[in-house]
Amino acid sequence: MKTYFISRHSGAIQWAKNKNLRVDEFMEHIDTESFVNGDTVIGTLPINIIYELQKKGVTVLSLILDLPRELRGKELSLEQLTDCNARLINYCVNIV
Repeated sequence: MKTYFISRHSGAIQWAKNKNLRVDEFMEHIDTESFVNGDTVIGTLPINIIYELQKKGVTVLSLILDLPRELRGKELSLEQLTDCNARLINYCVNIV
């Protein structure tokens, strides 16, 4: 069982390291076939990918921010992520 942090953003990676998260591997891209039951994946992922991972028994922690409009679409620094209240949320996705 491993913990993976998925992001191509240096600020997000710095944030994870600053929080002393136990991460076994940092990755820029996700392939759902790479993960097994008991793994943990951290990142900002599309809901359909979260669902696919959860079906496999993977815990998914979503990195969320209180992002003001003027920062959308921009590369954020560690300081900006902290200012935007970066945190991890464990959503449970169900198909209805």
